[in-house]
Amino acid sequence: MQQELLFTPYNLAGLTLSNRMVMAPMTRSRADNPGHVPTTLMAEYYAQRASAGLIITEGVPVSTKGVGYINVPGIYTQEQVEGWKLVTKAVHDKGGKIFAQLWHVGRISHPDFHNGELPLAPSAINPNEKSYTVNGFVDTVTPKEMTLADIQQTIQDFKQAAINAMAAGFDGVEIHGANGYLLHQFFNGTSNKRTDAYGGSIENHARILFDILEAIQQAVSLQKVGVRLSPSLNGLFGITMDENTIPTFEYIVKKLNDYPLAYLHLTEPFVSVDHLPYAVTHVAKHFRPLYKGTLMINKGFNKTTANAVLAAGEADLVSFGVPYLANPDLVERFKQDAPLNAPDQSTFYTPGAKGYTDYPTLSTTTV
Repeated sequence: MQQELLFTPYNLAGLTLSNRMVMAPMTRSRADNPGHVPTTLMAEYYAQRASAGLIITEGVPVSTKGVGYINVPGIYTQEQVEGWKLVTKAVHDKGGKIFAQLWHVGRISHPDFHNGELPLAPSAINPNEKSYTVNGFVDTVTPKEMTLADIQQTIQDFKQAAINAMAAGFDGVEIHGANGYLLHQFFNGTSNKRTDAYGGSIENHARILFDILEAIQQAVSLQKVGVRLSPSLNGLFGITMDENTIPTFEYIVKKLNDYPLAYLHLTEPFVSVDHLPYAVTHVAKHFRPLYKGTLMINKGFNKTTANAVLAAGEADLVSFGVPYLANPDLVERFKQDAPLNAPDQSTFYTPGAKGYTDYPTLSTTTV
C-alpha cells in the first residue's frame, strides 16, 4: 500500500488529481517571440506531461517589471492570454490539470529588461547574482528601492495576472514566494532593510504576500491559489539566512491557515544548511504540523523517497522538477520502475524543440 500512495487520486480543493505527482515549475525560455507569447510548441510540451496529477507552469511574469530572464512567457497582455489558452486546452484535452506560477523576480534582473531602468526590490541592495539576458548571464546591479506606489502596483499586477490566468483556462495559480525572487526578498532580512509597513517586524516582512492574497481574493477564489516558499534557502539567489528567517516563515505558514488555499508548496534546502544553528534541515517535517491544508514538497525526490514522505504524513503531494524535463511520461515510468531519460542540460533554456519536446516516451510514440 505504501508504495502506491504516489499514484492515488487526490482532492485538491474540489479539483480531482489523478495522482499525487506534480510537475514543478521550471523556466524553459521557449517564448522567443517579441510579445513573449506562449506557442504551439509550448502547448505540445505541457500536453506531453499531462499524466502528472498537476502541472505547475514555468514562472510567468505578472508585468514587464517582473521580468529577469529572456524568452519567458508573460501573462500581462491579451496576446499572452490567448497563447496560454492553447496550452491549457492541450493539457485539458489530455485529461490533465494545470496551474500558472505567477512570478516577479525583483532584483534578480537587469536594466537590459527595463529600457535601462533599474529593477525593483524591497531595498537598494545588489544580490550579486546573475541575470539571464540576450547577452547571456550578466551580473546583477543595485536595484531601485520600491516606493509604496510601486508595491501597490505590484499587488495589483498579481491580482490582474490571476484574473488573466482564469481567462486563459488555468485550473489555478501559484504565487511564487520562493527562490530569492521579489516576495522572498521582502521576507528576508539581508534583502529587506525597509522601515515602513513592509519592513522591520516579522509581520511587516510578510505583509506583501497577504496583501496579494487579499487582492486576488476579490476576483478569484483562493481555492484556486497555491503559494510556494523556500524557508531554508541559503547562499543562493542573493539570500542569506539569519536568526529571524525561520520564525518569519513559521509566521507566514501559520497565517496561511486563515486562507482557504489550494495548497502550500515548500522546497527542501537546495544546499546543506547543517552548519547553520537557526536553519531547518527537513522542511516538510518541520512545517507539516504548522499547516492544516494541502502541503506539497519539492527537491530531489524519486519514487521511493516520494512515497516515503507521503507515507510519513509529512506531505500530501510531491513535485518533481528535472525528472519531468526529460521524461514526459514520468508517472508511467515510475509505475513500471522503468529507467529514466537523462536530461540534456545544454538545452534547458535554448529555443526550439530540441531538448524540449523530443524526449522519447516508453512507447516511443509522440504525444
